[in-house]
Amino acid sequence: MIIKDLDLVDFQETHEAMQQFTVQRDEHTKDECWLLEHKPVFTQGLNGKPEHIFDTKLIPVIATDRGGQVTYHGPGQLVVYTLFDLQRRHIGVREMVSRLENTVITLLAEYDLVAQARSDAPGVYIGDKKIASLGLRVKRGRCYHGISINIDMDLTPFTYINPCGYQGMEMVNLTSFISSITMDEVKQKFISALQSQMKQ
Repeated sequence: MIIKDLDLVDFQETHEAMQQFTVQRDEHTKDECWLLEHKPVFTQGLNGKPEHIFDTKLIPVIATDRGGQVTYHGPGQLVVYTLFDLQRRHIGVREMVSRLENTVITLLAEYDLVAQARSDAPGVYIGDKKIASLGLRVKRGRCYHGISINIDMDLTPFTYINPCGYQGMEMVNLTSFISSITMDEVKQKFISALQSQMKQ
């Protein structure tokens, strides 16, 4: 896969770029993985309900074509967009979700943190606190969107919504458990874990 580190980018422009890449790719196009952070934004999934947003505090709300409900993106959160040809890899969307969750679980285990996925609420949790959220879109067997991991971000905007549609869902940063950590370090560990998961 091709790895692209895009740094801090606008959500809308990146969303449109993902859609364009997916529509234009063919059976020979290499898969890509985009690592980035977003400027503050709430994104609403296809099934998103407006009642899950209490107060935007002037943070923009953008409708997307991924699954799921509303979530928040901002600086200090690692967002990974996986533009993969699932048909070519012979895996389904549920399997892709599991591999992304397992990638984060493997990453956190390197910091001696025990994390788990939940069948009732996609994502990765440390105890009952959510550290990673995910949502995918599949067109013609190819997926885009991906997973976001809270590294060292302002979590306050999550209190303006029901994160992923769950009332009282508490979000947590990786820095709450590991203080000496850098975004670049996490990116490298994530890619290593993802490459291992995708070889299975």
